[in-house]
Amino acid sequence: MAKVIETIKMKTVDAPWFLIYRRKSENIFVRLLMYTMLINIAYIFLYPVFYMISTSMMTIDDFVDPAVYWIPRTVNWANFTMSLEAMRYWYSLGNSTYIALLSAVGQLVSCAMAGYGFGRIKFPGREFLFMLVIFTFIVPPQTIIVPLFILYKNLGWIDTYNPFVVPSFFAHGLRGSLFILIFRQFFRRQPWELEDAARVDGCGALRTFATIFLPLAKPALLVVFLFSVVWHWNDFYEPTMYLMKPDKYTVPLRLSILSTSLQEVMGGSNEFYNEPLVMAACFLVVLPPLLLYIFAQRHFTESVERTGLVD
Repeated sequence: MAKVIETIKMKTVDAPWFLIYRRKSENIFVRLLMYTMLINIAYIFLYPVFYMISTSMMTIDDFVDPAVYWIPRTVNWANFTMSLEAMRYWYSLGNSTYIALLSAVGQLVSCAMAGYGFGRIKFPGREFLFMLVIFTFIVPPQTIIVPLFILYKNLGWIDTYNPFVVPSFFAHGLRGSLFILIFRQFFRRQPWELEDAARVDGCGALRTFATIFLPLAKPALLVVFLFSVVWHWNDFYEPTMYLMKPDKYTVPLRLSILSTSLQEVMGGSNEFYNEPLVMAACFLVVLPPLLLYIFAQRHFTESVERTGLVD
């Protein structure tokens, strides 16, 4: 065995120099190709953000000046002040936060329980019911908005936040079926010996879920929480259907009536055609989810790798 290892080492040392150079060249080429692709992808995603931030700080004179492209001559903070006032930003921010956080908490609890049931408990018709759950994910919400609107109207939920919050506590709501799938995939990867040990100790299904599997599901809980918060924050279609009074509007809905709000604030001025002002309002809309992702980015990346989404 020692002779074989020594022979392999001698052959490696005696390898022609051009083979070693070729291998190094291939590695450099692969790395160069990888970095080129990453830079191009990053450019596609970051260019709109940089454009929005740069434009939001321009005056209208800088915006129409072809000599000014990225860096404005003077930073115009008045765009943000006018946007805050026109959108009633802090009030609508509270509405969006209420919907996003409460719905996310509801989906954490209910979807985790549903995912645990589909992933760990064997019962008749389990696969068929799970297929129906996946079916609700692929059905566009626009196709069922009329019966949902009639149902919520009969319940007296129109112009309230109940259509967003209440279904979330029953493993439904926005993207609820996807969250059930995430939890199901995570719980199915856990060893079955955990349940056997809990059963020996006298734990039932609910206690096993609450004391053993739920603490292990922190990566899945973080992923579902971030997804739920961001998707409820950015949701525009359903709030448009169910919210009628401007006092109930979320931040994205306030952005949709920005021109009308600016006319009221500025006394009928045409200033709402100002592109930097619109970009400042857009930046205020995306700022809270952006800050949330910046602070949770590392934990979010690790959690995605551990939930089974990349399998």
